Amino acid sequence: MTSLGKPITQRQLRVGEMIKQALGMLFIRDEAKLTNISTKEITVTEVRMSPDLKTAKIFVMPLGGKNAEEIIEKLKEFSFVIRKVLSKKIVMKFLPKLYFVKDDSFDYAEKIENLIKQTNKQG
Repeated sequence: MTSLGKPITQRQLRVGEMIKQALGMLFIRDEAKLTNISTKEITVTEVRMSPDLKTAKIFVMPLGGKNAEEIIEKLKEFSFVIRKVLSKKIVMKFLPKLYFVKDDSFDYAEKIENLIKQTNKQG
């Protein structure tokens, strides 16, 4: 996996994993009080860090994929609140800006699986 032709460094992976775990715990415990959202139903699937560690692209998926777009918009809207709570959990020189994105990898995997099943039926 590369970003703009450069391989992802161990440091990016380590920081990404640390943020992923901290966000997961933060969501499970519902520590970031967001209006009209129960963060207990949100799964953080991946965190990709920029090479300078200033931005984090956070792939999330609501439980069962329900209201995904609405929840992503709420997370984007309240990212500053989540970042503030996260700053108390992680000690870093610069806490990255958080960008929330819907994780489509499950849909893609299901599509591939269905194509494989169709091929097996025909063959």
